[in-house]
Amino acid sequence: MIRHAVLFKFKPDFPSEQREAWTAGLDRMRGNVPGLLALTHGPDVIRSERAFDYAIVADFESVADIEVYNTHPLHEPLKKYSFPNSEQIISVDFEITKDAP
Repeated sequence: MIRHAVLFKFKPDFPSEQREAWTAGLDRMRGNVPGLLALTHGPDVIRSERAFDYAIVADFESVADIEVYNTHPLHEPLKKYSFPNSEQIISVDFEITKDAP
């Protein structure tokens, strides 16, 4: 299983209506993208100096499933909100065992 984690540092002027459309789009992907086993997301609650503003964590059966997700018709429109409204986006994809919590 592959865990895909993405962190976003938003620009201060990210319009709230676009942010709401973006998060609603994230919710629509659950159960609708082949190979996407789980997807959670939410804003940072600690707000420390080193913190990013938002995180997405998604689990996939394989690396090939992440490739499907990256170009899926439900994922593509979200890029028009996240890329122009972010100062920085970082990600990591790592393997987890089925025994891991």
